[in-house]
Amino acid sequence: MTPREAFNAQAADRILITDGAFGTEIQNWKLDEAAYAGTLGLTKDQKGNNDILALTRPEVPESIHRAYFEAGADIAETNTFSANVISQADYGAEHLVREINLESARLARRLADEFQARDAERGIWRPRFVAGAIGPTNKTLSLSPDVNDPGYREIDFDHLTGVYRQQIDALVEGGADFILIETVFDTLNAKAGIMAALDAGQALGRDLPIMLSMTLTDLSGRNLSGHTVEAFWHAVRHARPLTIGLNCSFGAEQLRPHVKVLSEICDTLIMVYPNAGLPNELGEYDEMPVTTAGLVGEWAHAGQVNVLGGCCGSTPAHIKAIADTVRGVPPRRVPVPAVRTRLAGLEPFTMAA
Repeated sequence: MTPREAFNAQAADRILITDGAFGTEIQNWKLDEAAYAGTLGLTKDQKGNNDILALTRPEVPESIHRAYFEAGADIAETNTFSANVISQADYGAEHLVREINLESARLARRLADEFQARDAERGIWRPRFVAGAIGPTNKTLSLSPDVNDPGYREIDFDHLTGVYRQQIDALVEGGADFILIETVFDTLNAKAGIMAALDAGQALGRDLPIMLSMTLTDLSGRNLSGHTVEAFWHAVRHARPLTIGLNCSFGAEQLRPHVKVLSEICDTLIMVYPNAGLPNELGEYDEMPVTTAGLVGEWAHAGQVNVLGGCCGSTPAHIKAIADTVRGVPPRRVPVPAVRTRLAGLEPFTMAA
């Protein structure tokens, strides 16, 4: 059974759970510069470079993955949000990108297999999955960073595609089942990620499922490049994503209408992992797990979601509360693609298992 088939089989029976925040969990360790930098001999300060911990302090991401699996997660997202040459250049660590992604994926894979084997020993078949996470970088293909030159771009599409391809190849080699293109603030950036993932899958000679997650920059439901959730779906649906949805953005309360829209138009699984509410005046998240779980539980009971989790400020306690709340709630029923496309006046297509 392929990862896509196994995931779809599980999602047909229950609402799956992805993990929660990494950045805020890492902050709780209060690591100093020496802990981040390790013995790699880098010349720039590394404090805040969370991705590099796979090489210098692997016990940190390992403990976080373990806590989320213990809380009920089915999916481990690799700690590789900024593990690309563009983002790592800020730390002078771009030459370590392949190694960071490889080790991060191996770590998540090992723990996923450990928890799956633990259930198997009790006669329970519950696969655990690894999503290789790639973030948007701090560059945008759709907008100029220079207000005096609207046509200027710091990078082009082919360059960003190559950046993502390097990251994806290492994640897959390390054991990632899927590629998660997340926190999409620029739809064109996401399309570069999609191109890289499709090319990587073709080079491997097999299906490499893609997960897509958009982030909203205002309450009207648009990302930074100006796309609504509807426009985003129609811009990326050709990639046959395993899941599509929303992350980060705001808290669950603010995402409610946009989750509803996506659930009504998408013929694939819906995955949503919001922040733990809105940050307070100190930039901290103080929404209690029971509150977050209650809000996302409303989506579950309305038949709008297939996968739930948390983003900024969420903790293992939030993930446990969400898992407990939606246990036994039927998952959203995915529309048949051919029916959906006929209704839209488009040619039907065949979705792989």
